[in-house]
Amino acid sequence: MRISISKEQLSTLDRVSFNGRIHVIDTLPKLNKALEELNGSSTLGFDTETRPSFKKGVSHNVALMQISTMDDCYLFRINKIGMPDSLRSFLENEKITKVGLSLKDDFGVIHKGYNANMSGFVDLQKMVPQYNISDASLQKIYAILFDKRISKGQRLSNWEAETLTEAQKEYAAIDAWACLRIYNYLNSQTFKPEESKYIVEEDEN
Repeated sequence: MRISISKEQLSTLDRVSFNGRIHVIDTLPKLNKALEELNGSSTLGFDTETRPSFKKGVSHNVALMQISTMDDCYLFRINKIGMPDSLRSFLENEKITKVGLSLKDDFGVIHKGYNANMSGFVDLQKMVPQYNISDASLQKIYAILFDKRISKGQRLSNWEAETLTEAQKEYAAIDAWACLRIYNYLNSQTFKPEESKYIVEEDEN
């Protein structure tokens, strides 16, 4: 049995919105307060955004790091605050589970730019095959589980802009929050793969 959603099915779904609180962390006092809150959590959602490059061979450091609970998402503007020791220690803390997707690239960029050795992370791409889900993108995994579509409209926007737009902030928050929601839902054993409406009938060849 294989579970997968097509682009056509995805396009018919209503768009998901983030109803929690979004905190933009662009100063050291804000950073310290945010980490006080987050260090008390056992499981968090994680994602990053990088300014897109439209020139071959040109790449950028991570500009934004999103860390989310179910109710609050903290947007760390790495391009403004860098990687203070307190944030590096948080990322290296194996006792706090941080859930993301396709983490290998994130790890490489963060280690190269800031010498952080990421620990305590769960990659959803390694988790969902246990539930017969063959899709690997956050957008499709979320749609299969919750019948909602994550908009990708802000993906190629400028994440190093002086001020993030409201659309950028919501987009960034949803990506980290969605990782946590998927992880919690699958671990709750509520999802029944055999009852999914997105089961793909395999060809008998």
